[in-house]
Amino acid sequence: MADEQPRLELLVIGLLRDETFHQAKCCAEGLYQKYPDKFATPETQGLLEFAWELYIDAKRHDHRGEMWAFNEKALCFLNGQLIGGVQDFLKWAIGEWQYDDYRPPSLYLALAEEAYKAHLNETSHTYVYMDIKIGEEDAGRLLIELFTDKCPRTCENFRALCTGEKEKSKETLVDLHYKNSLFHRIVPNGWIQGGDIEAGRGTGGESIYGPVFEDENYAVKHTKRGMLGMANKGRHTNGSQFYITFQRTQWMDTKYVAFGQIIEGTDTLKKLEEQVTYNERPKTDCRVGDCGIFTP
Repeated sequence: MADEQPRLELLVIGLLRDETFHQAKCCAEGLYQKYPDKFATPETQGLLEFAWELYIDAKRHDHRGEMWAFNEKALCFLNGQLIGGVQDFLKWAIGEWQYDDYRPPSLYLALAEEAYKAHLNETSHTYVYMDIKIGEEDAGRLLIELFTDKCPRTCENFRALCTGEKEKSKETLVDLHYKNSLFHRIVPNGWIQGGDIEAGRGTGGESIYGPVFEDENYAVKHTKRGMLGMANKGRHTNGSQFYITFQRTQWMDTKYVAFGQIIEGTDTLKKLEEQVTYNERPKTDCRVGDCGIFTP
Protein backbone atom coordinates (compact mmCIF):
# COMPACT_ATOMS: atom_id res chain seq x y z
CA MET A 1 0.00 0.00 0.00
CA ALA A 2 1.49 3.33 -1.10
CA ASP A 3 2.30 5.94 1.53
CA GLU A 4 -0.27 8.70 1.73
CA GLN A 5 1.08 11.99 0.40
CA PRO A 6 1.04 14.94 2.82
CA ARG A 7 -1.53 17.54 1.94
CA LEU A 8 -0.43 20.92 0.58
CA GLU A 9 -0.47 23.81 3.03
CA LEU A 10 -1.53 27.27 1.87
CA LEU A 11 -0.95 30.48 3.81
CA VAL A 12 -2.35 33.87 2.76
CA ILE A 13 -1.42 37.01 4.70
CA GLY A 14 -2.62 40.42 3.60
CA LEU A 15 -4.25 43.75 4.25
CA LEU A 16 -7.65 43.04 5.77
CA ARG A 17 -9.35 46.04 4.19
CA ASP A 18 -8.08 45.34 0.66
CA GLU A 19 -10.23 43.44 -1.80
CA THR A 20 -7.31 41.55 -3.33
CA PHE A 21 -6.53 39.87 0.00
CA HIS A 22 -10.07 38.51 0.02
CA GLN A 23 -9.67 37.41 -3.59
CA ALA A 24 -6.63 35.35 -2.55
CA LYS A 25 -8.41 34.12 0.58
CA CYS A 26 -11.36 32.87 -1.48
CA CYS A 27 -8.95 31.18 -3.87
CA ALA A 28 -7.18 29.30 -1.07
CA GLU A 29 -10.49 28.24 0.47
CA GLY A 30 -11.83 27.23 -2.96
CA LEU A 31 -8.86 24.95 -3.63
CA TYR A 32 -9.35 23.24 -0.29
CA GLN A 33 -13.08 22.77 -0.89
CA LYS A 34 -12.50 21.34 -4.38
CA TYR A 35 -9.50 19.16 -3.44
CA PRO A 36 -9.82 18.30 0.27
CA ASP A 37 -7.59 15.27 -0.22
CA LYS A 38 -4.83 17.42 -1.74
CA PHE A 39 -4.96 20.56 0.43
CA ALA A 40 -4.96 21.04 4.19
CA THR A 41 -7.29 23.65 5.65
CA PRO A 42 -5.74 26.93 4.47
CA GLU A 43 -4.47 29.51 6.94
CA THR A 44 -5.47 33.09 6.20
CA GLN A 45 -4.53 36.18 8.20
CA GLY A 46 -5.85 39.67 7.56
CA LEU A 47 -3.86 42.53 9.07
CA LEU A 48 -4.74 46.15 9.69
CA GLU A 49 -2.78 48.76 7.75
CA PHE A 50 -0.05 49.56 10.28
CA ALA A 51 0.60 45.88 11.09
CA TRP A 52 0.59 44.97 7.39
CA GLU A 53 3.20 47.62 6.56
CA LEU A 54 5.43 46.41 9.39
CA TYR A 55 5.02 42.82 8.17
CA ILE A 56 5.72 43.53 4.51
CA ASP A 57 8.70 45.72 5.38
CA ALA A 58 10.21 42.82 7.35
CA LYS A 59 9.58 40.48 4.42
CA ARG A 60 11.28 42.89 2.03
CA HIS A 61 14.37 42.67 4.20
CA ASP A 62 14.12 38.88 4.44
CA HIS A 63 13.74 38.32 0.70
CA ARG A 64 15.81 41.33 -0.38
CA GLY A 65 15.95 42.02 -4.13
CA GLU A 66 12.98 39.94 -5.21
CA MET A 67 10.56 41.96 -3.06
CA TRP A 68 11.91 45.54 -2.97
CA ALA A 69 9.38 46.63 -5.60
CA PHE A 70 6.51 44.53 -4.20
CA ASN A 71 3.38 46.65 -3.81
CA GLU A 72 0.51 44.15 -3.73
CA LYS A 73 -1.62 43.77 -0.62
CA ALA A 74 -1.21 40.06 0.12
CA LEU A 75 1.48 37.39 0.18
CA CYS A 76 0.78 33.73 -0.58
CA PHE A 77 2.84 30.73 0.50
CA LEU A 78 2.80 27.03 -0.40
CA ASN A 79 4.33 24.69 2.20
CA GLY A 80 6.18 27.66 3.65
CA GLN A 81 7.64 28.76 0.31
CA LEU A 82 6.68 32.10 -1.18
CA ILE A 83 4.50 31.88 -4.30
CA GLY A 84 4.20 35.65 -4.58
CA GLY A 85 1.45 38.20 -4.52
CA VAL A 86 -2.20 37.75 -5.41
CA GLN A 87 -1.68 37.72 -9.18
CA ASP A 88 1.07 35.09 -8.95
CA PHE A 89 -1.13 32.99 -6.67
CA LEU A 90 -4.13 33.18 -9.00
CA LYS A 91 -1.97 32.34 -12.00
CA TRP A 92 -0.64 29.28 -10.18
CA ALA A 93 -4.10 28.18 -9.00
CA ILE A 94 -5.64 28.54 -12.45
CA GLY A 95 -2.73 26.88 -14.27
CA GLU A 96 -2.12 24.01 -11.87
CA TRP A 97 -5.58 23.39 -10.39
CA GLN A 98 -8.06 24.89 -12.89
CA TYR A 99 -9.34 27.34 -10.28
CA ASP A 100 -12.24 29.53 -11.47
CA ASP A 101 -12.13 33.08 -10.11
CA TYR A 102 -15.80 33.69 -10.88
CA ARG A 103 -16.72 36.25 -8.21
CA PRO A 104 -17.18 39.89 -9.30
CA PRO A 105 -14.79 42.58 -7.95
CA SER A 106 -17.69 44.25 -6.14
CA LEU A 107 -18.11 41.17 -3.95
CA TYR A 108 -14.46 41.25 -2.85
CA LEU A 109 -14.87 44.94 -2.00
CA ALA A 110 -17.92 44.15 0.11
CA LEU A 111 -16.13 41.28 1.85
CA ALA A 112 -13.18 43.57 2.65
CA GLU A 113 -15.33 46.28 4.21
CA GLU A 114 -17.41 43.79 6.16
CA ALA A 115 -14.33 42.02 7.52
CA TYR A 116 -12.71 45.33 8.51
CA LYS A 117 -15.74 46.51 10.47
CA ALA A 118 -16.24 43.11 12.08
CA HIS A 119 -12.61 42.96 13.21
CA LEU A 120 -12.75 46.36 14.88
CA ASN A 121 -16.08 45.67 16.54
CA GLU A 122 -15.08 42.23 17.82
CA THR A 123 -12.30 43.67 20.00
CA SER A 124 -14.76 45.81 22.02
CA HIS A 125 -11.95 48.39 22.16
CA THR A 126 -12.33 52.13 21.67
CA TYR A 127 -10.85 53.78 18.57
CA VAL A 128 -9.83 57.40 18.25
CA TYR A 129 -8.24 59.42 15.46
CA MET A 130 -5.81 62.30 15.23
CA ASP A 131 -5.58 64.32 12.01
CA ILE A 132 -2.05 65.67 11.85
CA LYS A 133 -0.81 68.96 10.41
CA ILE A 134 2.85 69.71 9.73
CA GLY A 135 3.17 73.43 9.24
CA GLU A 136 0.13 74.32 7.16
CA GLU A 137 0.04 70.97 5.37
CA ASP A 138 -2.28 68.07 6.18
CA ALA A 139 -0.06 65.09 6.97
CA GLY A 140 -2.72 62.41 7.26
CA ARG A 141 -4.49 60.57 10.04
CA LEU A 142 -3.33 58.40 12.91
CA LEU A 143 -5.99 55.84 13.83
CA ILE A 144 -5.47 54.55 17.36
CA GLU A 145 -6.76 51.48 19.17
CA LEU A 146 -7.17 51.93 22.93
CA PHE A 147 -6.84 48.79 25.06
CA THR A 148 -9.82 49.60 27.24
CA ASP A 149 -9.92 46.11 28.70
CA LYS A 150 -6.38 46.38 30.07
CA CYS A 151 -6.08 50.05 31.06
CA PRO A 152 -9.64 51.43 31.28
CA ARG A 153 -8.83 54.50 33.38
CA THR A 154 -5.86 55.55 31.24
CA CYS A 155 -7.84 54.94 28.04
CA GLU A 156 -10.75 57.02 29.30
CA ASN A 157 -8.42 59.93 29.97
CA PHE A 158 -7.02 59.76 26.43
CA ARG A 159 -10.43 59.27 24.85
CA ALA A 160 -11.96 62.26 26.63
CA LEU A 161 -8.98 64.46 25.74
CA CYS A 162 -9.53 63.48 22.10
CA THR A 163 -13.20 64.47 22.17
CA GLY A 164 -12.75 67.57 24.36
CA GLU A 165 -15.99 66.72 26.15
CA LYS A 166 -14.65 67.82 29.56
CA GLU A 167 -14.14 71.34 28.21
CA LYS A 168 -12.00 73.47 30.57
CA SER A 169 -10.23 72.41 33.74
CA LYS A 170 -12.02 73.79 36.79
CA GLU A 171 -8.69 74.39 38.49
CA THR A 172 -6.51 75.87 35.75
CA LEU A 173 -9.01 76.73 32.98
CA VAL A 174 -6.85 74.77 30.53
CA ASP A 175 -8.78 73.31 27.60
CA LEU A 176 -8.89 69.56 28.22
CA HIS A 177 -8.58 68.80 24.52
CA TYR A 178 -5.80 67.54 22.28
CA LYS A 179 -7.06 69.57 19.32
CA ASN A 180 -4.38 72.06 18.17
CA SER A 181 -1.83 70.65 20.64
CA LEU A 182 1.79 70.25 19.52
CA PHE A 183 4.14 67.34 19.21
CA HIS A 184 6.99 68.98 21.05
CA ARG A 185 9.63 66.23 21.05
CA ILE A 186 11.01 63.77 18.52
CA VAL A 187 13.64 61.30 19.72
CA PRO A 188 15.39 59.61 16.75
CA ASN A 189 14.92 55.82 16.83
CA GLY A 190 12.90 56.31 20.02
CA TRP A 191 9.55 58.03 20.10
CA ILE A 192 7.53 61.15 19.38
CA GLN A 193 5.92 63.00 22.26
CA GLY A 194 2.96 65.35 22.45
CA GLY A 195 -0.07 66.18 24.53
CA ASP A 196 1.14 69.21 26.52
CA ILE A 197 -2.24 70.92 26.30
CA GLU A 198 -1.10 73.67 28.64
CA ALA A 199 1.99 75.24 27.07
CA GLY A 200 3.03 72.94 24.21
CA ARG A 201 6.64 72.84 25.39
CA GLY A 202 6.60 69.55 27.27
CA THR A 203 6.52 71.24 30.66
CA GLY A 204 2.85 70.87 31.50
CA GLY A 205 -0.44 69.19 30.81
CA GLU A 206 -3.38 67.94 32.81
CA SER A 207 -5.57 64.85 32.99
CA ILE A 208 -9.35 64.74 33.16
CA TYR A 209 -8.99 63.52 36.75
CA GLY A 210 -6.90 66.46 37.95
CA PRO A 211 -3.27 67.54 37.51
CA VAL A 212 -1.99 63.92 37.50
CA PHE A 213 -3.22 60.37 38.03
CA GLU A 214 -1.67 57.06 38.98
CA ASP A 215 0.14 54.46 36.88
CA GLU A 216 -2.70 52.03 36.21
CA ASN A 217 -0.57 48.97 35.36
CA TYR A 218 2.20 47.77 33.05
CA ALA A 219 0.20 45.03 31.34
CA VAL A 220 0.84 46.36 27.82
CA LYS A 221 4.42 46.00 26.61
CA HIS A 222 6.40 48.18 24.21
CA THR A 223 6.96 45.38 21.72
CA LYS A 224 6.99 47.26 18.41
CA ARG A 225 6.70 50.49 16.49
CA GLY A 226 3.46 52.39 17.01
CA MET A 227 2.81 51.71 20.70
CA LEU A 228 0.99 54.49 22.58
CA GLY A 229 1.79 55.34 26.18
CA MET A 230 1.64 58.04 28.84
CA ALA A 231 4.69 60.25 29.33
CA ASN A 232 5.46 61.11 32.94
CA LYS A 233 7.90 62.79 35.32
CA GLY A 234 8.20 59.77 37.57
CA ARG A 235 5.83 57.25 39.07
CA HIS A 236 2.14 58.19 39.25
CA THR A 237 2.52 61.53 37.42
CA ASN A 238 0.41 60.89 34.31
CA GLY A 239 -1.34 63.94 32.89
CA SER A 240 -2.08 64.52 29.22
CA GLN A 241 1.34 64.03 27.62
CA PHE A 242 1.73 60.88 25.55
CA TYR A 243 4.23 59.24 23.23
CA ILE A 244 4.21 56.94 20.21
CA THR A 245 7.17 54.60 19.74
CA PHE A 246 9.27 54.37 16.58
CA GLN A 247 10.55 50.91 17.47
CA ARG A 248 10.52 48.33 20.23
CA THR A 249 11.41 50.05 23.51
CA GLN A 250 11.51 47.27 26.07
CA TRP A 251 13.17 49.49 28.70
CA MET A 252 9.91 51.46 28.95
CA ASP A 253 7.86 48.45 30.06
CA THR A 254 7.98 49.16 33.82
CA LYS A 255 8.44 52.92 33.68
CA TYR A 256 5.63 54.13 31.45
CA VAL A 257 2.05 52.94 31.01
CA ALA A 258 1.38 51.76 27.45
CA PHE A 259 -2.32 51.53 26.65
CA GLY A 260 -2.86 51.51 22.91
CA GLN A 261 -1.39 51.20 19.44
CA ILE A 262 -1.50 52.81 16.02
CA ILE A 263 -3.51 50.68 13.60
CA GLU A 264 -3.50 53.04 10.59
CA GLY A 265 -1.22 55.90 9.65
CA THR A 266 2.09 54.39 8.53
CA ASP A 267 2.97 57.28 6.21
CA THR A 268 1.80 59.89 8.72
CA LEU A 269 4.03 58.57 11.48
CA LYS A 270 6.96 58.44 9.04
CA LYS A 271 6.41 62.10 8.14
CA LEU A 272 6.52 63.03 11.81
CA GLU A 273 9.59 60.88 12.41
CA GLU A 274 11.47 62.52 9.53
CA GLN A 275 11.02 66.09 10.74
CA VAL A 276 14.16 68.17 11.24
CA THR A 277 14.67 68.97 14.92
CA TYR A 278 16.75 71.19 17.16
CA ASN A 279 17.37 69.75 20.63
CA GLU A 280 14.69 67.15 19.81
CA ARG A 281 12.07 69.84 19.10
CA PRO A 282 10.63 69.91 15.55
CA LYS A 283 11.63 73.04 13.62
CA THR A 284 8.26 72.95 11.87
CA ASP A 285 5.16 72.91 14.07
CA CYS A 286 3.59 69.45 14.15
CA ARG A 287 0.17 69.52 15.69
CA VAL A 288 -3.13 67.69 16.11
CA GLY A 289 -5.43 69.48 13.67
CA ASP A 290 -8.48 67.52 14.78
CA CYS A 291 -9.27 64.46 16.88
CA GLY A 292 -12.17 62.44 18.18
CA ILE A 293 -13.88 59.07 18.32
CA PHE A 294 -13.66 56.77 15.30
CA THR A 295 -16.70 54.59 14.68
CA PRO A 296 -16.16 51.60 12.34
